Amino acid sequence: MLPVNPVWGDQAASQPRKGLSMSIWFFFLCQITVVGYALLGGVFLAFSDFIMRSLAHTSGRGGIEAMQVINREVFRYVFMALFLGLVPVSLVLTSYAIFALSGPGATLIAVSGMIYLIGSFGVTLIFNVPLNEALARMDLTIEDTQLFWTATYLPRWTFWNSLRTAACTAASAFLLLGILRMAPA
Repeated sequence: MLPVNPVWGDQAASQPRKGLSMSIWFFFLCQITVVGYALLGGVFLAFSDFIMRSLAHTSGRGGIEAMQVINREVFRYVFMALFLGLVPVSLVLTSYAIFALSGPGATLIAVSGMIYLIGSFGVTLIFNVPLNEALARMDLTIEDTQLFWTATYLPRWTFWNSLRTAACTAASAFLLLGILRMAPA
């Protein structure tokens, strides 16, 4: 690794060294994470683009019931493992980029992790999960459930989900650009 600010003489041993290049394990972790961010962004995009709209157009309370089932089933499959698994990975990316790397590429990598943590994971916990929990507690036979679904849940959940889509897309793009900036010329 090449030091950013070369220090000569006796000072060299006492100075921490932040490099312009990344280790091979970090490089592969970044590549896998780009794919992970993009996959999650694609799932979120599908919901914002056509799944929620389709559920809104179902007859009766079919959309509400389907969303309640989706919100229960999401915990059992690959999506949740990827969604939660990218939290510690994002922390590692951000920390390593800040403390072990330097330059514009390191900044892009650190920002990508922060975008995921705030824009995807944070938004989910603060906005989408409370809406999902409120919907889960609702009785399909009560008229207020339909009102909540159309007036509150659909517009708010879709708005916040669209933000998660943008965050995952941006995190993936920033990370890819960071990898490219860190590549040797």
